[in-house]
Amino acid sequence: MDLSEGLAGWTDGNGAAFMVGRSLGIFDESGTFTQVKGVFWTDNPLGNALHEVLLQLVTAGVLERRAEPEDEQFRWSGR
Repeated sequence: MDLSEGLAGWTDGNGAAFMVGRSLGIFDESGTFTQVKGVFWTDNPLGNALHEVLLQLVTAGVLERRAEPEDEQFRWSGR
């Protein structure tokens, strides 16, 4: 699955970062979020970098971002 398909709808920040990791080949396509959730639920270089990629894709206009009451969400811009 490519990133435009994986982020076609609003996705929470951790799930979106997981999709970015998959698209870069960091996480295996057959793996699940729960198998690597520690990457996203702790302060570490990989999780931080994947979140930064999301923010940079927003800046570039590739993704849209919204902050809901309790979580940050991303989706493919479609521009």
